[in-house]
Amino acid sequence: MKLSKEKHKELYLKMVQTRNFEETAARLFIEGKVHGTAHFCIGEEATGVGVCSALEVEDYILQTHRGHNQGIGKNMDINRMMAEFLGKETGYCKGKGGCMHIADFSVGSLGANGVVGGGLPIATGAALKQKYNKENNITVCFFGDGASNEGAFHESLNLASVWKLPVLFVCTNNYYGMSTHINKSMNIEDISIRATSYGMKGIALDGNDVVNIYEETEKAKKYVLENGPMLMVLNTYRWMGHSKSDAQLYRSKDEVAEWKVKCPIKRHREYILENKIMTEAELDKLDIQAVTDIKNAVDFAEKSPEPKIENIFDDVYAD
Repeated sequence: MKLSKEKHKELYLKMVQTRNFEETAARLFIEGKVHGTAHFCIGEEATGVGVCSALEVEDYILQTHRGHNQGIGKNMDINRMMAEFLGKETGYCKGKGGCMHIADFSVGSLGANGVVGGGLPIATGAALKQKYNKENNITVCFFGDGASNEGAFHESLNLASVWKLPVLFVCTNNYYGMSTHINKSMNIEDISIRATSYGMKGIALDGNDVVNIYEETEKAKKYVLENGPMLMVLNTYRWMGHSKSDAQLYRSKDEVAEWKVKCPIKRHREYILENKIMTEAELDKLDIQAVTDIKNAVDFAEKSPEPKIENIFDDVYAD
């Protein structure tokens, strides 16, 4: 099905918003305005945006610690995301969680997870709830290539398959688990074939092609609702290190440069222009809007109050 101009506009804008959000966040770290760490998805924008833009509000997602594209793709409030990033009271978790634990139940985000593969069993439980209540929606669980070697991956896929749960497992394969290339941690080249071990469908896609990801996610949602779980692997690449403190001594500059040529934003822009969906001027306007949106988010966050010490135990499950 041919995508509408509005859908192309949405996909492009969300990717550019994500890129600007993270470039700005990296600068704020340098300026000493953010503490702790962060994991950026620059170069991977098409994965979260492409998948989440094909979902409904009622569909759940489980985000990763590298999930700004997933949050923006699922229509989370960018102002509140930035406020959480800066540890402010107006953030999604009142400044206590940071980007690795951000959540927004109002749009179906059940939260990001700082534990590698931590979202997999949670997603399986969420999908069980959807099936039990006969809901016409699915759960999408994002995780990385490294997480596909965790026990939680195999346990979750196995149980989801046995119970035929409506869950779409999305592996964002950026080829490195921290500093370890996948050819040193698994003896297969295509992670999607692991689905066959659990009697489920598995597909591998170009993770930098946002249009194809969106289209395949629409098909996958229909499949999952009718047949049960499915594994979708999106092969992409992170331009930056595992975290902001990663010196990236394990890969060459030439390797990174080769992947930058495959930039998902540049690729989508060229696709739009070649197919005469939008003009250069219209796309430039979206670029400006994205920059403005992030500037406004930073302004909102910096003007927001710090969390109050007397509220430190609020929202704690037990003490």
